[in-house]
Amino acid sequence: MKAPKNKLKRALAAGEMQVGLWLNLASLSATELVGGTGYDWALIDGEHAPYDPTLIQTQLRTLATFDISPIVRVPVGEDWVIKQVMDLGTQSLLVPMVDTGTQAAQIVAATRYAPDGRRGMGSGVARAARYGQVDEYLTNANDEVCLIVQAETRLAVENIDEIANTDGVDCVFIGPADLSADMGHRGNPGHPDVKAAIAKTVGRVRAAGKAAGILHYDHADFGYYADLGVTFLGVGSEATLLRVALIENLRAARAATIG
Repeated sequence: MKAPKNKLKRALAAGEMQVGLWLNLASLSATELVGGTGYDWALIDGEHAPYDPTLIQTQLRTLATFDISPIVRVPVGEDWVIKQVMDLGTQSLLVPMVDTGTQAAQIVAATRYAPDGRRGMGSGVARAARYGQVDEYLTNANDEVCLIVQAETRLAVENIDEIANTDGVDCVFIGPADLSADMGHRGNPGHPDVKAAIAKTVGRVRAAGKAAGILHYDHADFGYYADLGVTFLGVGSEATLLRVALIENLRAARAATIG
């Protein structure tokens, strides 16, 4: 038995639009709900949500019961963090704050077994290889890694060509919130200067033959980003969608019951 084929990796390489959600509530019930709704992917946010390795593993097991691609965002691009998350069974990773091609190459190496990289050889006792039951895991695990690196600073925008052209990087994800803050427009990712930087970055990523991604919450702009060339589109998180639905439900109730 070989490592499972990575559907997300192949879809992004083929230029197919992949729409998904962030998982920030660390709730198995919420994850089950998302898993059955038809999104292409769901991202377990280990950077900004209360996930530890045990809970990440449980979330991966929950998502495995649905036709959806799981992604894990690690809090930092350190070798030991990446190794641990991959041994849990993660094939698709999002790594934040990648500012240079050198940094991107180091992260690629952390996700691959030697001689292609330096990922530690622990598959015999890891969920990724079903605790040693996937006999051919080591032969094709490297080929099934989908690595998404996050460009979210002015420095990353300046170095976008070398980041996007790094072998082993499948997708460059633009982080509009952090980028806008770094550009002096904190809380305003829609500022014209930020939008221009995003458009430039997407164009350079696409020119390198890689997929471009972004997270955006306004339905009115989804078509804009698709036209720009984004094919990895995050359209919210279960936390924000729940908040919006709760507020709207209360608004409707107040309007109907208060004269």
